[in-house]
This record gives sequence, C-alpha cells and structure tokens, in this order.
Amino acid sequence: MTFQTSDGPVVKAAHHRLHFSERPLLVGVLNVTPDSFSDGGLYESQESAVARARQMVEEGADIIDIGAESSRPGSEPVSETEELRRLIPVVEAVHDAVSVPLSVDTTKSGVARRAVQAGAVIVNDISAMTFDPGMARVVSESGAGVVLMHMQGIPRTMQRAPRYDDIVKEVHAFLADRLQVAEAAGISRKQIILDPGIGFGKLLEHNLTLLAQLSMFSNLGRPLLVGISRKGFIGQILQRSVGDRLFGTAAAVAIAVQQGAAMLRIHDVAAMRDVVRTATAISHYTDRVHEVPHA
Repeated sequence: MTFQTSDGPVVKAAHHRLHFSERPLLVGVLNVTPDSFSDGGLYESQESAVARARQMVEEGADIIDIGAESSRPGSEPVSETEELRRLIPVVEAVHDAVSVPLSVDTTKSGVARRAVQAGAVIVNDISAMTFDPGMARVVSESGAGVVLMHMQGIPRTMQRAPRYDDIVKEVHAFLADRLQVAEAAGISRKQIILDPGIGFGKLLEHNLTLLAQLSMFSNLGRPLLVGISRKGFIGQILQRSVGDRLFGTAAAVAIAVQQGAAMLRIHDVAAMRDVVRTATAISHYTDRVHEVPHA
C-alpha cells in the first residue's frame, strides 16, 4: 500500500516540505555517540560525521537523523550540557555540507531548540514529548516537524519485562493520544510523524506483530516512520551480531514498505535504497490489483 493522508502526503518541517507520493523516504542514521548499539564511536569527530553524512546523501538518503545520546536498551542518559557539546557543532557542519533536511534525535527541549537554530528541521523524540514538557513549545514555535514515538518505560529499563495485552491496540491508542496532545499544544497536524517504536520496550513477538500489522496505523492519518535497521529482534531471529544483519534488515524493510511505512530509519543507505525502490514498485502493482475488479 502507498501511504496517503486525507490532506495530502506531506509533512511541513520548517521551510521544507516532505512528500511521500513516490516512495518512502530514507532517513540515514548518524550517531555522534560513544555507545550507540550499532555505530557508537565511529562518528564522534566533526570530520568523520560530515564525511558519513555526505556518503549517505550520495547513496540516496532523503534526511539525515543526528543523535548525541544513545537510546539502546540499558543506556544511561547524558546531561543536556554533554548532549549539546556532542551535537551542535555536528549539526552546524552537516547543515553546511549537505542539502537534505536534518533531523535531531533528542528528548530535551533545550537541545531541540539549539539544534533547530543550528539548522535541524525535524525533532525525533523517542518519548513523544513526554520526558520534557517544554518540547511541544519548541516544536510549535519553530514550525519543525516532529516524530512522536511509542516506548514502554525508559531506555535504561525498557527491555527488562515489557508487557502488553494487545500490542497493536495499545500502541495505536498511545499514538492517537499523543497526536491529540500535540495538536492541542499548537502543533499543526501536518508537522507530525508517528513511530510505533520497534525495539523500544518490546519483546520479539511484540516487534513482529507491530511490523506485520503496520497498516493498522494508517487510520491515524499521519506518515509512519519505522526504525528497524540492524535491531535486536533481527538478531534474535537470525542469531547474528549487529554487523551481520543486512539481509534481515532488508526483509523487514520490504515488509514495512508493503505495510505502508512512509519513512525508514536506516544505517545501510545504498542497500536499503534498492530494497525500498523494489518493494515500492511491487506494492504499487499490488494496490492496482486490489483496485481493478476481476472479469
């Protein structure tokens, strides 16, 4: 299925307009952290971060998502001062080096405000603006796009014993509520992107159920971002380490596209570009078959 909304497939992110009519957008992951689960420590210097951002854009990334605080299971939070020290020089440098929109992965309103001033146009908040009550004001006043993600618990403890009675129903209800809260805070509906939070307070069966039923979120009327690249559930299925999950990621990305994901947050941009293009082409023909009655 191709993602559509009642008011058109678009997200307003400051002066940018993100369109989803052709294919899902590719969000390249750039972590400037020492301890992220996949690429921690690889891009801590400004020079290496800029080089990586340029590489991802050349490979087909539509957006670069920059994070300076790890949210892997078991991770400890960092201070706002430290997050700003890691993040802002990189956002400024990457903004000058590439032409695609920049997203910043943070739950802190002070960090988001500085990042937007430095050139970011999307705030990717894994807490859906629940950790910092000032986040909604930053998004509303700046006009930045915002990703509202579901997470049960906090990164340090979220994988200890996550429980759900009905994972799809509960995540759907949470996202619907946060969408309503965001609009009540003065954030335009067209600024909002939703994320079911694969791997954030979910066991294997929870992740697989959400991925298989992503289309159930289409009635929320906003683009769905899915982050499945190299994640732990793929490792559980394949019994493979983080660096050896490319083909598992490809399979999950293809399913996400078929289920209507509008944005894919990925590490291996060149490979997943081909997966997304192929899966999108097939999905378009699947939609066509469903639309045309059989003789």
